[in-house]
Amino acid sequence: MLEQMVTILVVEDDHQIRRVVQGYLERTGHRVLAVADGETGLALALAEKPALIVLDLMLPGLDGWEITRRLRQSSDPAIANVYILMLTARVEEADRIVGFTIGADDYMVKPFSPRELAARVQAALRRLEQLPKSATAQVLTSGGLRLDPSYRVATLDGLDLALTSVEFDLLYAMMRQSGRPFTRDELLTVAQTDSVDGAYERTIDVHIKNLRQKLGGAGRHSRFIETVHGVGYRFIG
Repeated sequence: MLEQMVTILVVEDDHQIRRVVQGYLERTGHRVLAVADGETGLALALAEKPALIVLDLMLPGLDGWEITRRLRQSSDPAIANVYILMLTARVEEADRIVGFTIGADDYMVKPFSPRELAARVQAALRRLEQLPKSATAQVLTSGGLRLDPSYRVATLDGLDLALTSVEFDLLYAMMRQSGRPFTRDELLTVAQTDSVDGAYERTIDVHIKNLRQKLGGAGRHSRFIETVHGVGYRFIG
């Protein structure tokens, strides 16, 4: 269990799912806010600045996609970088990819195990807690790019980059070992400390694509992230 209580926001319109998820997460020792509609969820996210949001995709009013877009566009890093675990009953891979493209950090398909969800939440919170405390968590700079893990702030040429939590962790891991090729499996380990279904491997490609776009480049040979054929990706400084 983490030493410090954090606030977790659950936005889910199904009463039974909301109640069960809230109960499991409260047992981990954290403050859990649970609401049933998108407008209230967005308002609470802006006011409370939770460490993590469990967000249903299909909601009355504002849906999960729109809430994610608005949060990621915030000028407040605590809001724009909040970890978002998206819930959905839609099982198509295209829906998962869209979720990651707009800024979700993780994705679970209904029906799901509340115990697994709680484990994923704990894994995400551990990662958010441990990175700034790591002995190797120094500020990294390269070619106008600067990553500060203590505040989880990324800037490029002096301008803030709105990176998701997973995007920040992936970029930091690769940048810390500039030039070293990372396999997708290694990057999955960076993205999620618990076991990950192999079907989610393609989501690394989506995260990398999003990173390249935010870093001002695209394609196999972008300004900072290079595709290593048959292996994965590496940071080039």
